[in-house]
Amino acid sequence: MCAWNPRDYLRFERERTLPCRDLVARIELPVPSQIIDLGCGPGNSTAVLAERWPNSKLVGIDSSSDMLHIATGSPLRAEWVLEDIRKWTPPSRYDLVFSNAALQWIPDHEREIPRLFDWVAEGGALAFQISTHTDLWYDVLQKFLKSTPWEAQFRDIEPDFYSYDLAFYYDLLSARSRRVDLWETRYVHILPGPDAIVEWNRGTSLRPILNRLPDAKTQQAFVAEYSEEIARVYPRRPDGKVLFPFLRRFVIAYR
Repeated sequence: MCAWNPRDYLRFERERTLPCRDLVARIELPVPSQIIDLGCGPGNSTAVLAERWPNSKLVGIDSSSDMLHIATGSPLRAEWVLEDIRKWTPPSRYDLVFSNAALQWIPDHEREIPRLFDWVAEGGALAFQISTHTDLWYDVLQKFLKSTPWEAQFRDIEPDFYSYDLAFYYDLLSARSRRVDLWETRYVHILPGPDAIVEWNRGTSLRPILNRLPDAKTQQAFVAEYSEEIARVYPRRPDGKVLFPFLRRFVIAYR
């Protein structure tokens, strides 16, 4: 998995945290004693959990030392663990196993999602939110990667984004849980211009792509051409801003 840049990620902290707040607000648990935040990043999602349940024991796990460096510098009372979600086995079960916009970077959901649900204590819940690859920004990126002269650079690139429809997650969890809640929300973020969409993706989906290019000059050329394409398909509004629709999927499974 490619390195994360906390500065790029936090540039849109409000927009990235909004779905997390919506998910936390919908979780129907009284006071979970132990909560684990999978893919906690710089701790912005963990802070939302702490706001709702200030007396719960919080654990944040992430595979990025740079992200956890930011998290450990926060005033949050939490245990921070540097580990890949796929390789870590918890010492005990948790009342809430939570993840905000992290599981789409992990393959094999058919195996991983039930495994995560196994970490849930009796009466607890697994709650996660993932982004999708159904929006225009993803289509633009995929078509751009297949255009010359970039096609040769990315012909054998491995998938780095895993997201499925809600029926897929329902089928995985319904027989294992006493109740499953599912919903989708299409957020429309108001950004200052098309370049902001490029910067948004630089903090997430462009990471493995830019890391694959040989040098800074080639990366700059790629970003410049990609920015032109984004500006073409995301026109400015009369006030100069752009509307950036972004679909999120939410799942809560109760044990």
